Amino acid sequence: MARVCDLTGKRPRVGNNVSHANNKTKRRFNPNLQKKRFYIPEEDAWITLKVSTSALRTINKNGISAVLKKAVAQGYIMY
Repeated sequence: MARVCDLTGKRPRVGNNVSHANNKTKRRFNPNLQKKRFYIPEEDAWITLKVSTSALRTINKNGISAVLKKAVAQGYIMY
């Protein structure tokens, strides 16, 4: 299962663990993804999306229809 947000396209980032002795080892910063069901009243249907928590806040602010329309325009989702 890929760690990619369906609406924003957020992916894991790469960085370093830095110890007190300044030793650096590679690590990954994964996005905080949640599996969530959304109801779309225009289509009278439920869809399940894997979204980041920041995308959930955007959905709460703007509504699922507006966010889906923007994600389709940016090419993150085929809808």
